[in-house]
Amino acid sequence: MCLGPALSAGIILVAMDTSAKASEPVLLHAAGSLRSALSEVASAFEAASGQKVEARYGPSGTLKDEIAGGTRAEVFASANMEHPQALAAAGKSGPVVLFARNRLCALVRPGLAVEPAMLLDRMLDSNVKLGASTPRADPSGDYAWETFRKADKVKPGAYEALQKKALQLTGEPNAPTAPPGRTIYGLLVAEGKADIFLTYCTGALEAQKQNAGQQIVALPDELAVGADYGLTVVTRASPQAYQFAMFILSLNGQRALARYGFAAPLLPP
Repeated sequence: MCLGPALSAGIILVAMDTSAKASEPVLLHAAGSLRSALSEVASAFEAASGQKVEARYGPSGTLKDEIAGGTRAEVFASANMEHPQALAAAGKSGPVVLFARNRLCALVRPGLAVEPAMLLDRMLDSNVKLGASTPRADPSGDYAWETFRKADKVKPGAYEALQKKALQLTGEPNAPTAPPGRTIYGLLVAEGKADIFLTYCTGALEAQKQNAGQQIVALPDELAVGADYGLTVVTRASPQAYQFAMFILSLNGQRALARYGFAAPLLPP
């Protein structure tokens, strides 16, 4: 079940129970695209509550499978709605809340001339290396494949060509990782592994800040794909985990997400 701006009254009551301090940290499992934003949110929560948060970031599909398989987790912040809804449907978590939105952008290497109107032609160019994440393991890959399906309506045959040539460079357990302070997308483009990388606009913005000359190209309307992010609390989580989930949904949490380029749906207009 998907809730709107607030959790159910029962969850709120649990979240308000501050009678006991947990001796262990709140266990957060979150999409890699949320690392910077939720690190700031977690730090603010720790400062306000004295309760530590231990975060694990990675592809949402992989994290969902780990939680479903019994890995200890309390709060799950996914880059799509489907993965937390699957946990809720299996009785492994509570309701799912839409807490952030993102979009897909093209991160482009320096020197490659690309405008939104010509993006599809560049992606189809056999001389251009097209990077993406791995579908099913990582929602970013699913969103890229959704773009390919949309491309097929613009140019019949584009889906087959794009899904064949797309390099699945991130999302798998053995995928390369970036050193601290670097995003993997910007690093892969800088190393020449991809000329165009389809990734979240928030990740592209971070990559551009770290890699001079890398370009961010918006997907044209006919190819545009949005990403809804879902939050859920795992069954038998501590009261402090519910408090942290509520903090993410609070004005402070939503403002932090907005500062990192996410659309924060719970902020007042």
